[in-house]
Amino acid sequence: MEDGTQHLGHCMVDMKELSANPEGLTAAGVFLTPKLPRVEFSLACSDLVASGRDRKPNALVQVAVIDPHKQHLVSQACTEIVEANKDPLFLTGVTFPSEYPTSTETLVKLTVYDAKDKSQESSSFLGSATFSIGDVLRAKDERLTLSLRSSDGVCAAGTVVVSRLKMGEMEEVEVDHITTDIPSQKCPMVCESASHACIDRENNPLTGPVFKNPVCKVYRFQTADSKWMLVREQMEECTLSFSIPKQLLSLYIQEDMRRVQDLRELGELSPHWDNLRKEVMTRYGGIISSYQETLAELDKITGRSFKPSCCKAQKSLEFIPINLHTQRMRVTCPRKTDAIYDIVTVGAPAAHFQGFKCSGGLQRLLSRYEAEKKSFSTAYQCIYYSPEHTAKAQEVLSTMSLLQPLITSLADQLLQAAQEHSSPGLRDALNNLSDKTEKFVHTLKDELVKSALLALHAARPGYISKTQKQTSMQEGQHQGHIHQGSDQNQSPVQGLPGHSPATSVTEGMVVCNNVEGSQTRGDSGHQDSIPHHKEYDEEEWDRVWANVAKCLNCVIAMVDKLQEEGNNKPEQVPEQQLADVITSHNPGDWGEQLCPVVTRLKECVMEVVEKAKRAMTFVLLQEAACSIPQGFLLQQRRDVVFSQALAALACGFVMRLYAGMQDKGFLKQLHLVGLVAQFESLLSTYSEEIGMLEDMEVGISDLQRVVFKITEATTDDLSDLQPLVCGRRDHFLVEVPLPRLVFQTLPEEIKEGKLLRVFPVLFNVGINEQQTIAERFGDISLQERINQKNFEKLEAYYKSLSEKVPLECLPCFQTQTDIKELLETLGQNVVTKKRKNVEILWTAGMICRRLNGIRFTSCKSAKDRTSMSVTLEQCSLLRDEHQLSKDFFIRALDCMRREGCRIENVEKNIKCRKYAFNMLQLMAFPKCYRPPEGTYGKVDS
Repeated sequence: MEDGTQHLGHCMVDMKELSANPEGLTAAGVFLTPKLPRVEFSLACSDLVASGRDRKPNALVQVAVIDPHKQHLVSQACTEIVEANKDPLFLTGVTFPSEYPTSTETLVKLTVYDAKDKSQESSSFLGSATFSIGDVLRAKDERLTLSLRSSDGVCAAGTVVVSRLKMGEMEEVEVDHITTDIPSQKCPMVCESASHACIDRENNPLTGPVFKNPVCKVYRFQTADSKWMLVREQMEECTLSFSIPKQLLSLYIQEDMRRVQDLRELGELSPHWDNLRKEVMTRYGGIISSYQETLAELDKITGRSFKPSCCKAQKSLEFIPINLHTQRMRVTCPRKTDAIYDIVTVGAPAAHFQGFKCSGGLQRLLSRYEAEKKSFSTAYQCIYYSPEHTAKAQEVLSTMSLLQPLITSLADQLLQAAQEHSSPGLRDALNNLSDKTEKFVHTLKDELVKSALLALHAARPGYISKTQKQTSMQEGQHQGHIHQGSDQNQSPVQGLPGHSPATSVTEGMVVCNNVEGSQTRGDSGHQDSIPHHKEYDEEEWDRVWANVAKCLNCVIAMVDKLQEEGNNKPEQVPEQQLADVITSHNPGDWGEQLCPVVTRLKECVMEVVEKAKRAMTFVLLQEAACSIPQGFLLQQRRDVVFSQALAALACGFVMRLYAGMQDKGFLKQLHLVGLVAQFESLLSTYSEEIGMLEDMEVGISDLQRVVFKITEATTDDLSDLQPLVCGRRDHFLVEVPLPRLVFQTLPEEIKEGKLLRVFPVLFNVGINEQQTIAERFGDISLQERINQKNFEKLEAYYKSLSEKVPLECLPCFQTQTDIKELLETLGQNVVTKKRKNVEILWTAGMICRRLNGIRFTSCKSAKDRTSMSVTLEQCSLLRDEHQLSKDFFIRALDCMRREGCRIENVEKNIKCRKYAFNMLQLMAFPKCYRPPEGTYGKVDS
């Protein structure tokens, strides 16, 4: 009994890893006190007696636990069917979930059936046996042989063998025919495993904060050299399914509220612009209200950490990714190190509630919107700015919001160092202040800011006087594009509505300052894309902007002067311009002498921020006004899709980070280049799914705006280890906190806060009957374009990686195919005209794993087609990397699909253990994507 208890209390910790960091893993708050670990065991039968003496049974074993309090059976697991065999050895094992209250007294009942068909709907009882967990632990070699009793409890119906072994303890058992012979020695099965919050996932303690509700399955498969391998699947939900969208919603609300406030602070505008502003603010108010309602609904939900597929069109859950799960396959083979293969499965990031029937998905809608926006600007009499210029305006606003408080803080640090007479502190603070101020000045050195200020000035009530108008017309200087009913050109300032009778809409004038393709007189080689107003005096902005640089020079000169005085060097006059700002202070008081120039610098920065902020807000007002109402609807759709995509990416990043914490090569790659995130999609390019794919393409592409940063957690509490999102729509940062002792093991670059990039790529190959229709009668150009574009991205990533990171940092695989060769194969497949060319997906997946990347697989709901893909990939890895016997490939595939984690995923989603396929559909599927007979049917998915 002592041995058994010792086994049960043992966490599967890699001793090498613990010795490398004995304190970090045990002191971290996430190394929880383990629950009683799961007990996992294998099953085999012998001398089974079928109902008909002339036939061998199609045996399966159902496993149930006897509830000690309620005295009833709780179904726990079921093996696969072994056909026509009286001595079956089952490949599917039995495991108890970590939260199940197992103990040595726990009673387990095994019931053996003879299945009449593969659906298991018709089967006959053969016999049953009961044992306790303690019986197995006390038995010699932890192996029990039990007699099966028939329904009358008298006749023996054969025997059942229950074997329990520890993970990693391998018996090199020779097995000639697994389906006919029971080996005399115990067959290896995955055995005890700790709670998912401990070091259960690749011996990593960091799963508790993010991953929960594990579902585990175990198998034993034969290798090509007749040895046994142990395979363990573990599927988990991710708390980020809800936490990331909720954080994003809060950020969206904050950003839009700031936008409304910025619009209010534009000041007084002419009636035309004021009406547009009010309409835009009303639209923003509607979005804010809608998002607040959604967030309130999500806050009411407690305990859930995934959205089932049956809720994919539910409005209150539209920001939540569909059926987001992680899945890990762990393989143990004789004389080899355990191997881990991870994948994230998620429903296609798409606006399922908003639908796809009317006009497709985001990619098509955005293309059409950009093409029509110029006509919108004409209808609303506003200036048209290209997407590049509106993006630049958002970038300027974002950069200013970051740099302005930073400059103020650094200026205060400079003054503090001066008061302390700290020469090194003074120099360090000055270097930081100079760097940030120069970035600030460079950001605002853009023609867009100047032009927007002019346009805003022209939008003020009564700005254009009659004299200015006549002078402007006489000079004939016409900047920008003003289209009106007559052929006579007019200055954009005059053309702005609300300033002159000549601008009346009733007279046929329409303002459309087209920012693309115009040229400024006197600079015929310059391609203009923003309106110019030559009659407006631009010196004010030039002066204000230049004053920042001048003030910085004054600060630098003053610091040099103070340090020279401190070194008792002869005083030199730095510059003539200092005479106006340097007054007669006590030569020994650095703070007093420095304060005036630093204060003037802060004032100049604030003045520039106020002007530039109003200018960029006015640009965004044009964008918003031209967008009513389509642009706002598109933004909401894009927010929804991006929320789902980011939740999936954050989940995958955290999973990959936790798995690679001990891998120095991976961590080096992470901070030098970043990680590739490869999304595999099985959507068809027909009907509604083409709209989903169009949404997904934009959502995955938008992930390029995301960077990650690893931080040190304030405490080791699980609540402080949840990833946090900050930023705005044009740029998001995801912070991933780690416990202090774990954080200290990271490379210095990561600990210093280096931003970590992710390179998302998407490959799609439709495999269902709708794709057959698309290939024969429809259009698959979207799929072809996506695959070609993302192949080029993947190729560029590999080129960058090979230039910056030694190839030794990449993982080793048994198959010796070079990554370059795989890329060539992928490139050939992408351009090959071949129906349902799933080799594209297989090759892209292999390349991703070779590159230390993050693997994702999606279909509409990540339930049916995704399950076929994940199980196929797992068995392919077993074949290619672990020498799975060819004779076992189909059996292993059927085991995983029939009783593995993916069928559990189906049941979690729709409360039914059936894949949502019918026979007609499956005839169109590639053969390797078809589920085993009896596991599919017509269900609500």
